[in-house]
Amino acid sequence: MIPLLLSALLVADSARAVSRDTVRADTAVTVRFGAFVDGYLAWDSHRPRSLDRAFTTTAARHSEFNINLAFVDATLSGRRLRGRFAAQFGTAVQANYAAEPRVGSNSGPEVSRFVQEAYVGYQLRPTLWIDAGVFFAPFGAENWISRDNPVYTRSLIADNSPYYESGVRLSWQARPSLQLQAHVINGWQNISETNQSKAVALRADWTPSTHLTLTYDTFLGNEQPDSVASRLRQFHEGIVKITLDARTSIAATLDVGIQPRGASSGNAGWRGYAILLRRELTDRVGLGARLEGYSDPEQVIVSTGTGTGLRTTGGSLTADVRLHPRALWRTEWRQLRDRSAVFPSGVGDRVRGNAVAVSSLALTF
Repeated sequence: MIPLLLSALLVADSARAVSRDTVRADTAVTVRFGAFVDGYLAWDSHRPRSLDRAFTTTAARHSEFNINLAFVDATLSGRRLRGRFAAQFGTAVQANYAAEPRVGSNSGPEVSRFVQEAYVGYQLRPTLWIDAGVFFAPFGAENWISRDNPVYTRSLIADNSPYYESGVRLSWQARPSLQLQAHVINGWQNISETNQSKAVALRADWTPSTHLTLTYDTFLGNEQPDSVASRLRQFHEGIVKITLDARTSIAATLDVGIQPRGASSGNAGWRGYAILLRRELTDRVGLGARLEGYSDPEQVIVSTGTGTGLRTTGGSLTADVRLHPRALWRTEWRQLRDRSAVFPSGVGDRVRGNAVAVSSLALTF
């Protein structure tokens, strides 16, 4: 009898030990800390008097050594839990968050612009996550963080679609080749609300092969204050990414958006495209190129301060040198030209063309 009791106790103790180990594995998390700084010097062909460069968030100051983007972050990962907090500053942050709404006293860009991401996520199912907080928007082929893009500056379609949002998102790995996202957010790139409405964003990434990824994303929401009639903004984007070989890749993005005119009948629209090419010449040297176009004639998204909106085409060429695994030196020439005189010049008038040369040194910690 006694041997049987001892055996039962040993089995029970072993079961408790296994249970404790399972709980530890299920709740264990790791936190990784990091930092990034991107310093730059840009030379704008028009030498703006204010030193502020128009219609851009990257290298937003002329003839001035400055910080484009710097951040520190903490990333949490576990079996059922994830999250990230990143605090940021820089001229790109100032330019991008300048339109953050101010409604009430506890609102506006003064605090919001320092939050790059601040979210927590929980795994509902093995392939389904829910995240809540402030996080990167699900649009575009160009990243908010400059080191991750084929070209140093960002295209007009990237700068004029959301980089960040605040709300809740579901991410579902439906199959190994298909990822789906659904977002309920405050609106079109805003942490502070502008009205009582909420917006919806969707994204689907399909990778039929290791060389091809097809993406579709969309935004639906009302961006008008409650004091005026609602106008449903619709935005649709398609992206094709092709990996030609181990050193060469190409991406093409097409954007289309519409929004009711308000007092007038019908819809006002905008559209744009970007084609990006990346070629690694050696392990340390790479080239990036971009062709782009953007048209917003009724100034739904971009206000030019003139009677005409942007109708701009252009190109960029970037040369990269990896000085160290953590240090990246990038130099770019970008040329834009509009159908009308919309670019401010240093003598007070406006001109049709704009060019910029920029050199950047980025460090990743």
